[in-house]
Amino acid sequence: MMDSVGTSLRQRAEYTHRFNAKTGRHGWLRLTPAYSVKIVEELMDRYREPRRILDPFCGTATTAVSAAYRGHEGITTDVNPFLVWLGQAKIAEYRESSILSTSAACNRVSESMDRDLVQPVMPPPIHNIGRWWSADVLEFLCSLKAAIDFETSKDSIEGTLLSVAFCRTLIRLSNAAFNHQSMSFKDEGQLELALAIDMLRVFTDDVQFVLTGARYNPVGSGSVIFGDARRLDDVVDGGFDLVITSPPYANRMSYIRELRPYLYWLGFLESGRDAGELDWTSIGGTWGVATSRLSDWSRTGRRFESRLLDDVLDRIAHGSHKSGTILANYVAKYCDDMWEHFRSLVRVLNRGCEVHYIVGNSTFYGVLLPTEKIYAKMLERLGFEKVQCTAIRKRNSKKELVEFDVRGQWTGDNRGL
Repeated sequence: MMDSVGTSLRQRAEYTHRFNAKTGRHGWLRLTPAYSVKIVEELMDRYREPRRILDPFCGTATTAVSAAYRGHEGITTDVNPFLVWLGQAKIAEYRESSILSTSAACNRVSESMDRDLVQPVMPPPIHNIGRWWSADVLEFLCSLKAAIDFETSKDSIEGTLLSVAFCRTLIRLSNAAFNHQSMSFKDEGQLELALAIDMLRVFTDDVQFVLTGARYNPVGSGSVIFGDARRLDDVVDGGFDLVITSPPYANRMSYIRELRPYLYWLGFLESGRDAGELDWTSIGGTWGVATSRLSDWSRTGRRFESRLLDDVLDRIAHGSHKSGTILANYVAKYCDDMWEHFRSLVRVLNRGCEVHYIVGNSTFYGVLLPTEKIYAKMLERLGFEKVQCTAIRKRNSKKELVEFDVRGQWTGDNRGL
């Protein structure tokens, strides 16, 4: 195993979500932790013949959509229903007639808004919703959602594309800031007055952006499937030639927290309890009820055994921080969940399949968690060959935080199962 970290490593914005912003369907909706389509394309460009490509951690469906546009078959899975919905929208084929009918539906929505023809929906039950949107913006969004629901059916192509645009609009008009690793809120000096913004124009511009991407259909195929990455062999049909994915990092970032606006506005969540339950089912989830459950959680007999991991867990648990025990449980559960994932992964791979896991390391109150090395040990334990950890970029100003490509080749030997 080689662990390569160059001294001249840079942050490389093109290897982050920023590269996706204006890249067709990849730019439809922002998810801060999303990895760059540029990384995916560089890995796929090594293969000229069509491949069956798997991404077990869908996110915004970057891998599956890229695969389909390059003539491959892209399959991706996720336990988050909103991400499955978004991925299916991004990978779908759209005829010109559907583009025109969606544009006409947008015009009807605008007319309904101008003439106050619909009763606004109730605001979603997001805690402290006034922190997200000003009163004027919230009133507009409630009316806009009602108009979209009135003029389109939920499962129609027009309804789907307008809902994607609605998601773009609601985040653009929000007080959310994305100048940090995770979503935060703007301070008062950064807020724009709602009265100075033509909010309906923002939405119609977003519709046009979405429709521009929808006009360019993939030449390959793809599927976005609801399912748990820890039980892949129950979710997808096997026979994959290539895996390119970016799993959740072990950094306590909650994807549910990041996606709350979309989950609530589109009806995928109805309460904070629902959000916590969804986060608990996700690998690395620690938001709401998930945090409290970690206090009583303990490792099972199916855990990943490693001296390296045991040493990290011991140093986290017995450090000076009062939350050391619960943080050690978090890291242990994350690693055991990923071990369960890798054990299920090998059951759906073709012999010779190459895997690429784009993942960052983490620190917990001064204790470094070398996630890339733990992944590599898991792959080697399962029988992968040519396992390497290659540094891709610095993640932020902390020199020890790096993003890696952990790769290996499946031999077909199930000795680690």
